[in-house]
Amino acid sequence: MTEWKMICRIDDIPVLGARRVSRAQGMDVAVFRNDANEVFALLDRCPHKGGPLSQGMVMGQRVACPLHNWTISLCDGQAAAPDQGCTPSFAVKLENGLVHLDAHELANHATDLTRPTAGPACKQAA
Repeated sequence: MTEWKMICRIDDIPVLGARRVSRAQGMDVAVFRNDANEVFALLDRCPHKGGPLSQGMVMGQRVACPLHNWTISLCDGQAAAPDQGCTPSFAVKLENGLVHLDAHELANHATDLTRPTAGPACKQAA
């Protein structure tokens, strides 16, 4: 049986926006709300370069990454073609105006993933 953790009220998430949920371990989860009051949750990490999806523009059931405009499905985290990649999605329940996430997923799902970091430029061989 799924144990649900109450995250916030739906009204706490801006329409066509997101709210970040911190976790004890792993990257934040972004909880999105579209203009039909549907709620979705993805790891707050674009599969392309790790951009913060919570800062992207929500359009229907998709979000555009703020870094390179990749379009990611809010339903399953898949990048829209021709781009390829996926960000982990999380189960969401909306009940009586309250948004809940699966407590087990929140604690354990995709906790090993990190945001890419920029490194020093490679030196060219002489």
